[in-house]
Amino acid sequence: MAPQQKVVVKVSSMSDERVKQKAMETVADIYGIDSIAADHKDQKMMVIGDMDSVVIAKKLRKFGRIDILSVGPAKEEKKDDKKGEKK
Repeated sequence: MAPQQKVVVKVSSMSDERVKQKAMETVADIYGIDSIAADHKDQKMMVIGDMDSVVIAKKLRKFGRIDILSVGPAKEEKKDDKKGEKK
């Protein structure tokens, strides 16, 4: 299995909670995603999982201008493993 990656995308039209929620639901349909976090104030969305960053950008394009800010390994996941076990 390929290592997980963290993709940070800027969605220029994500200016309120409603648009943020719709964008998160759109991205959630992509196969291989483990977690999604979004902040409409910074207009950024962070997606972690085993997926293609181009697919994320294509899905979000219907919301307007999309900028992929970073793509890299999901290093934080290893630190959070202990927190996940307490659930």
